[in-house]
Amino acid sequence: MKFTPPLRVKAVMIDLDGTLLDTIPDLAAAANNMLKAMGRAPLPEATIRNFVGKGIANLIERTLTNSMDGKPDQASFDQAVPIYERCYREANGKHTTIYPGVMEGLNAMRERGFPLACVTNKSERFTLPLLDYMKMSHYFNTVVAGDTLPQKKPEPEPLLHACKQLGVAPSEMLMIGDSLNDAQAARAAGCPVFCVGYGYNEGHDVRTLDVDAIVSGLVEANSLILK
Repeated sequence: MKFTPPLRVKAVMIDLDGTLLDTIPDLAAAANNMLKAMGRAPLPEATIRNFVGKGIANLIERTLTNSMDGKPDQASFDQAVPIYERCYREANGKHTTIYPGVMEGLNAMRERGFPLACVTNKSERFTLPLLDYMKMSHYFNTVVAGDTLPQKKPEPEPLLHACKQLGVAPSEMLMIGDSLNDAQAARAAGCPVFCVGYGYNEGHDVRTLDVDAIVSGLVEANSLILK
């Protein structure tokens, strides 16, 4: 179902990496420290940027193979997982930045009375400390992380779970993200969806996505919704 702005919604859910925060420097540092610990050559940050979007396991697989679709041997993957998690735990938040307009957009939405959810594919053990570190936790009524449920985006279940947590029908809950994962999850859940133009989307142009609006950021998104 296609929705036409301005949208009348009761709540808003927002993706984390690539939408609220630019976490690539931390993710790249962790991935390259993992490679170093395994005796492998580092990858350019721009390459790792394109690998982000489908959770830790996919990022590790892509980093080990330097390929979007590559599958490392099981022994290498099993070795890499605890190393990456240690490296990312050490890097988490250290070089992350908040995208321009995010704080203004969050404040404007809260002032208008919109309950907010953060829906991300990042594991909870990294998501909650990162939101705390960036002093953003208090904005969100609920957080749905990549391991809150068995499914993660682009499956609809995380979005439907957020709707249930906030007591809002999917058609009245806006998803704001930066990628195909967000667009597909929202369409499958029956939620309207906006995408920001500055995120990751695994290296692809967001203007090709099936979304209800491409926005410059959260401030513009706020201007396109009614309560």
